[in-house]
Amino acid sequence: MLDGAVGYQLWSFWQDHRSFAIDGFRDESELADLVFSAKETGALMIGGGVSKHHTIWWNQFRGGLDYAVYITTAPEWDGSLSGARVREGISWGKVKESARQVTIEGDASALLPLIVAAALPRRKKR
Repeated sequence: MLDGAVGYQLWSFWQDHRSFAIDGFRDESELADLVFSAKETGALMIGGGVSKHHTIWWNQFRGGLDYAVYITTAPEWDGSLSGARVREGISWGKVKESARQVTIEGDASALLPLIVAAALPRRKKR
């Protein structure tokens, strides 16, 4: 919850605002409840970091994601979560072997509008 730059910013703010609090257990409980109550789960992972980690982490306890799309510019060889491909998620049980899945290597700011446009219903020409 508090790793990286976001964690540092929150900690810095907390230095002068000690009444400020985040209920990390509530966040985890709400995410776990979503995952465990779902018949199927899927995730669109843009980059990596905390949101990717928590999503795939909780899904491993239900047998893995049923659908997974990873979009990343990070290299696989550096060992970062951002660079981890779907096959790494499958090896840990975070994504089902039978899942419909893809890793897309590219810039999300260019790719995401194309993906959304392709997913929208098409209008019939008159």
